Amino acid sequence: MWTTGAEQVERAVAECVGVLGAVAGRDWAGVRAGRLEWSCRETAVHIADDLIAYAGQLAGRETEAYGPFEIALEEGTDNAGVLRVIGTMGTLLAAAVRTTPREVRAFHPYPFRSANREGFAAMGVAEVLLHTHDIAEGLGVAYEPDPALCDFVLTRIFPHVQPGPTPWRTLLWATARGDLPGRAPVTQWRWSNNLVVETERLTLQGVTPAAADDLSTVGEGGFAWLDGGPIEGTRVGAGLVYKQYEDGVHRPEWGMYVLVRREDGRALGAMGFHGVPDASGRVEIGYDLVEAARGHGYATEALRALSSWALDRPEVRVVVANVERANLPSQNVLARAGFAQVAEDPEHLTYELGASGDR
Repeated sequence: MWTTGAEQVERAVAECVGVLGAVAGRDWAGVRAGRLEWSCRETAVHIADDLIAYAGQLAGRETEAYGPFEIALEEGTDNAGVLRVIGTMGTLLAAAVRTTPREVRAFHPYPFRSANREGFAAMGVAEVLLHTHDIAEGLGVAYEPDPALCDFVLTRIFPHVQPGPTPWRTLLWATARGDLPGRAPVTQWRWSNNLVVETERLTLQGVTPAAADDLSTVGEGGFAWLDGGPIEGTRVGAGLVYKQYEDGVHRPEWGMYVLVRREDGRALGAMGFHGVPDASGRVEIGYDLVEAARGHGYATEALRALSSWALDRPEVRVVVANVERANLPSQNVLARAGFAQVAEDPEHLTYELGASGDR
């Protein structure tokens, strides 16, 4: 069953409060939190601050910057009191995730300046898991979170990280907190929220590995589909995206996007790239639409927008599309989007759209 992430926030916070509550009577202010420069006390306050900041972004629909506030604990608040605040802030983030519509995006800088409710839930869970680890390490306390929580984080905001032997070890490695056999140590890192490309009538929403895995089987990937969707082509494409993720070659901006209609939030189909641009600057694109959405210009609108986004990237010179000879509607979409036929074989026609200097 698909989840928005509210339950994961609650579970992560409950684990944190349970583990650290057992050592709340110890000195946190004088002990460094793992590899961080902060003390355990400062790190615990940071957890609470992040949770309410993310809740505020969603609840306030902040789109340009972070909401201009931070929390301050009353003088004399002990460690048990800090944990109470963490619990409260976690409850507020979970409530914000539950009550925020799926289409809402709010400001977060990494890497495309916005995140949806799942992204904020995953970032909140990551902050709780990782900083509970830091505090526990500083205090010499054993801590290993539920693997499902780690997987929730990895498949939503670490799409570029190949799964490792366990989700927890992979998350620690990806955030410069541990080692993995055969992989170089990480020294700098950032998580990655999904990219959204906007058009007049649509939003093209980047598909996370979690959504791809769900779509590739019998799920809806967290989207509300128009009747008849998702269709088989979308499921096949999603399966390829998830395979790339498992193989460690997935680059999210060069993956799949679901086309969502602005007026009602319905998913109409999918469009995406077959992989990263090659050495000559060529990247291949493909698409499909739910039958009920065809004939309204949605595919043309989306293709223009996504091709334009790609051609604005310095590593791309040409966007390529291969279409079956018998698929006249798709050929018409390509022509309306500005593509020109450049080659053919017995089964397919090849179309290209070049950057302005190459047309």
